[in-house]
Amino acid sequence: MQNKSMDQTFENTQSQLNMLREINDICTSLGATIWLRGGWAIDFLLGRVTRSHSDLDLVSMIQHRNELENALVNAGFQQIPVTEFQTDFLKDGVDISFVFVERSNEGRIFAYSIPDWEWRTDSLQSQKYQLQGVSANVLNPQMLLEEKLVYEEGTGRKPRPKDIESIKILQGIINHVNG
Repeated sequence: MQNKSMDQTFENTQSQLNMLREINDICTSLGATIWLRGGWAIDFLLGRVTRSHSDLDLVSMIQHRNELENALVNAGFQQIPVTEFQTDFLKDGVDISFVFVERSNEGRIFAYSIPDWEWRTDSLQSQKYQLQGVSANVLNPQMLLEEKLVYEEGTGRKPRPKDIESIKILQGIINHVNG
């Protein structure tokens, strides 16, 4: 029974990484940049898979939204509009969530999601991280931590065990970088 569960976890991980590779290719062809957030962002920062993930959480700039949505739909992704600043997609059993942000002329970054807030100006890192042959931009670890810390305020739900673990891991990453 355990081997079947491990096989399923490996299969889900590979499906999600393959989906990320496909989305990266689409974005590159459009000249659009995406950034990972959530659990996969932590895994890319660490360079290893830490747990099974239920979805891919991505960020892109609002000005790329229409062409990105059209390109993903043309590539067989099912589009699920959520809000003016978020679109989810589904393909081959993989859930993908896009949050779209905008940068002001002064360089300030605004995310209009749950909750609406101004992000750190250094949130959108240009450094690429590698994991199992896939390359990805990742939100700044400090921004990832801030997002986890406002989870309860934004959703009205208590942090889940995976959120608490993510907070510990992110604090360790930040302490290592600053230390």
